Amino acid sequence: MHKDATQEPGKSPQARNPPRKVLFTGLLSAAAIIAAAGGIVAAAALAPEPAGSRNLPVPLAAVPAGSSIGVCPGPARLLKGTEAGTDPQFSPESATARSAVSGAVISAPGGVLPASRLSALGGTTAVEIAKGDAQPGGDAGPQELKAGVIEQRAVDAATVLSADAREGKKPSAAALTKYSATDGDLQGTAAATCQQPSNDLWLAGGSTTLGRTSVLILSNASTTPATVSLELFGAKGQIQAPGSRGLLVAPGTTRSIVLAGLAPGEAQLSVHVRSAGGPVAAVIQQSVLRGLTPGGVDFISPGAAAAARQVLTGVDIQDAGALASLTRQKGYEDAGPALQLTVPGQSDAVVEIKLFGRDGQKALPGGGVVTAKAGAVTEVSLAGVPAGHYTLSATSDVSFVAAARVTRGLKDDSASDVAWASAGVRLGSQHVVPVPQGGQRILVFGALEDRATISYSAVTADGKIQAASSADIAGGTTTSIDIPEKVQESAVVGYIVSASGDAAYGALLLQQDGRDDVSTLALLPAASGQEKIPVTLGY
Repeated sequence: MHKDATQEPGKSPQARNPPRKVLFTGLLSAAAIIAAAGGIVAAAALAPEPAGSRNLPVPLAAVPAGSSIGVCPGPARLLKGTEAGTDPQFSPESATARSAVSGAVISAPGGVLPASRLSALGGTTAVEIAKGDAQPGGDAGPQELKAGVIEQRAVDAATVLSADAREGKKPSAAALTKYSATDGDLQGTAAATCQQPSNDLWLAGGSTTLGRTSVLILSNASTTPATVSLELFGAKGQIQAPGSRGLLVAPGTTRSIVLAGLAPGEAQLSVHVRSAGGPVAAVIQQSVLRGLTPGGVDFISPGAAAAARQVLTGVDIQDAGALASLTRQKGYEDAGPALQLTVPGQSDAVVEIKLFGRDGQKALPGGGVVTAKAGAVTEVSLAGVPAGHYTLSATSDVSFVAAARVTRGLKDDSASDVAWASAGVRLGSQHVVPVPQGGQRILVFGALEDRATISYSAVTADGKIQAASSADIAGGTTTSIDIPEKVQESAVVGYIVSASGDAAYGALLLQQDGRDDVSTLALLPAASGQEKIPVTLGY
């Protein structure tokens, strides 16, 4: 008979522990072990950690709202003697050339205006808008807004609109420069919003081929020197240009750079401006001369930074048949509408383009999907699109920069004009839209997927904010609103625009009765209040 290997000698099987007792003893032992472990964990939790091993949350520091600063470009000037080099020589302006700044500063509720002024770039005050007194203006109610306005102030150089922060909030203020001429090589209209200086800017739409002139204008309104470096992108890729790095812009000065001296013969040219030290404002003065016929003038303003989605509105397209006849002629290949895509990264971008008009989405002749080459500028023709005002949406899985060419004029023996629509920001609350005097002024709004509601209130020259009107925009459509010359017998100098609902975008389109002038400006971001930023401590 087989003997149990666990049975001790001299003991019977009944003398061993019963199975239930063994199980109970094991459970008690396990519980004791777990309790002991728990005590160790609890003690460790209660004991202070070594200073070097603690995980502390990143602190957030409140940053007070700063002043509103907008740098306005000076008049467009005719270039001469620039066959070599990048430093410009300018000819005198034409006899009919006019440049003026228009703008508005909005008060806090109760009618208290922030201290604000229009100054020369060097700091000399030209117009004091408000002194920033603590008392409400006039008989303003507790929630009533007032405006300090600049109405068509003539200028002959770059200027700065500044408004001081009040009670921790950045003021709502905006201005624009409008240039116009009816004679000379720079016939047409060029307008640009006065921009917040930055250390990183993108400008798309330049050209340095025969008859096309692009002058990059850098302005430093700060008290710190700015050292600027340029990255240039053309149709064949990034351009390595000697002299594009380490460009010094002294405080309170403007520096002009002829882009043909850095990148000659480029039909499509985008410029990435990066500044170390003081932030700068930048525009490209772009003009076209087709033989002896003026082809337009424009200020190309910075658009949205490189992103996977770009939206442009205020894209005005003329009759497709007449444009086709014009652009078939030699020298007029760029006289029609087009979208330019710049991909700064190392991967090609497959971009889906959608065009939304008054009646909904319009099909693009090429199908609406293009591949934009990495490190280069790709142009997409908008030929064949029916005439009208449009909002353009472009999306990709790769970041890119976008701008759209807008043209006016259908006769090869008459002066025409050109403008570039830059990518804008989604509309929020209380965007200030300055409006210049004269000509046709049109607010253009576009909604993307779903319905959006736009509220817009006229700002008049007497400093009043008029009653708000609203526009209900269906998803995938574009709405245009003509701006009246006056409201209640006072000239309109601006608008306060707010949006709700789905994503909406806006632009100001400027044209001229009886002429083929055109300019289009994306609406500026709304003012922001106090922000908090993460602070990292280190050495």
